Formats: sequence, C-alpha cells, structure tokens
Amino acid sequence: MKRLLIDLSARRLTYYDEHGIANSYPIAIGKPSTPTPVGQYQVINKIIHPGGGLGSRWMELNIPTDGGPYGIHGTNNPSSIGLAVSNGCIRMYNHDIEAIFSHIPLYTPVEIVASQWPSNPYNPTVNPNLLYPGQQLVIPE
Repeated sequence: MKRLLIDLSARRLTYYDEHGIANSYPIAIGKPSTPTPVGQYQVINKIIHPGGGLGSRWMELNIPTDGGPYGIHGTNNPSSIGLAVSNGCIRMYNHDIEAIFSHIPLYTPVEIVASQWPSNPYNPTVNPNLLYPGQQLVIPE
C-alpha cells in the first residue's frame, strides 16, 4: 500500500510503495511557533505549479485548521530544506516532490510523527527489514 511517513525529528519524508520503502527525502518542517501537526492524515488535493513559494508541486493534507491549508510542497528556497522554518507545511526539494508526485494518488495515507530518531523503527538505517530484497537506501548527510 502506498503511504507517506513524515518524521519531524529526522526531518525526512519516506515514501512507501507496494514493496516497502521506495525512497526517503530530506524536508523542512514547521518552526516552533507554527509546528507541523502530528497525526494520521490523507492527501486530499494535488496541484502542479501552484505558484508563490510553493515550488513546482502541492499536495494538500486534510489537517483541520482555522487558517490556511497544510500541505507537502516544493520550495523556491532550497536552502530551507532540513530546517524548522515553515508555517507548518512540509517542504521538499522541487526535484524530490516531482519524483513522487505522480505516484501519490488522492487519499494516500500520510502519517506525521515526532520520533526520537535514530531509534525510530521506520528508519531503514535502524530496521533494514523494512527494505525490499536487494534494496539499499542511502540517506544523504
């Protein structure tokens, strides 16, 4: 089953396909004053070239809010990746979100956790059983 796991502590988004972990990407997350909310959500809307600072792709999540929507999106500020700087959204490099965008259908489950990485059982460097046979996941520094 396709799903996304967002680990706020590790600042990583992991994409799972039918075989297990397909890839993992560095992300930016919400700053302390506007944190990314943990929980179980779904992708409810997708837009190519959304405009503004949202980079080349936007995937809206069904996170309840009184303000604007939360989403996973690209960025026109790639130096922000790896930092806690957003208003709660999850930022990715444009080339990374473009790589998974077409593979993520509407209503794909998205789990956002705040683990104590690297003890996170979803982290393939700790639990290699999550990889499918022959796969090696290289996490850039």
